[in-house]
Amino acid sequence: MIGGVRSPTDRKDTMPAYAIAHLQEAAPAPEVVEYIERITATFEPHGGQFLVHAAQHEVKEGAWPGNVVVIGFPGIAEARAWWDSPAYQEIAPLRSRHIEGAIILVEGVPAGYDPAATAKAMREAMPTE
Repeated sequence: MIGGVRSPTDRKDTMPAYAIAHLQEAAPAPEVVEYIERITATFEPHGGQFLVHAAQHEVKEGAWPGNVVVIGFPGIAEARAWWDSPAYQEIAPLRSRHIEGAIILVEGVPAGYDPAATAKAMREAMPTE
């Protein structure tokens, strides 16, 4: 929903989904290295793949200290299944004990998404004067 209006991303058909992490800089640690070595094996069974990892980023507005990681999945169900999987939950502390950050799961938009349709729905939901 955007501004109380159902958006095209509220559709139930399959859309890609993403795990996005904004991780703070941290000193190298053996557990973090192990986490990086093992993470791919946790998301591949769920159709996941790295889209962004250990890449330089340009801040164009605001502040964005740290790093960004993006893992793509076929859909939100697969992203949730990965996050909740025993395989991932087993290695997550290897990262979280050493690196602070925020991680979200988010659905992408369907093919052919038109933001004008969302803007129109928002405009129609606005109170008239």
